[in-house]
Amino acid sequence: MSEHVHGTSVPRGALLAAAALVACTLVAVASVRTGLVPAAADPQVKRAVAQATVVKSRDLSFIDAPDGAVAIRDAATGTVTTAVVAGTKTGFIRGVMRGLARDRHLHNIGKDAPFRLTSWSNGDLTLTDPQTQRTIELGAFGSTNRAAFAALL
Repeated sequence: MSEHVHGTSVPRGALLAAAALVACTLVAVASVRTGLVPAAADPQVKRAVAQATVVKSRDLSFIDAPDGAVAIRDAATGTVTTAVVAGTKTGFIRGVMRGLARDRHLHNIGKDAPFRLTSWSNGDLTLTDPQTQRTIELGAFGSTNRAAFAALL
């Protein structure tokens, strides 16, 4: 019986590059974990350090309509301020609200309680669910998506 051998060796340079990449990754992780390099700041911590204050806040309820639209009601006045129609540019609002509604469903929380939309003095815009304590940093999704929520204030 004869042996069949292929010359499939990995080039030495590629192995050294892979080892260097793994080593750099481990050093970077260890630097952050030991405090040598600061981790990225939490937006809530950054606001606290900067002593950012609430510029404007509004409690909003989001109501699903039978046609797929979402009516947005001011919780303080009870008036419907706007409607987000299915298939329009405001799909970002619908997507965010679906995620928050899913969170409430997973925690067995009703959907009637309002959400809090807040503009901060440092330019941040957040949407908070007081029921689950989840906060969405709306600036993280780009200026167009942020503007969709900012228009609700």
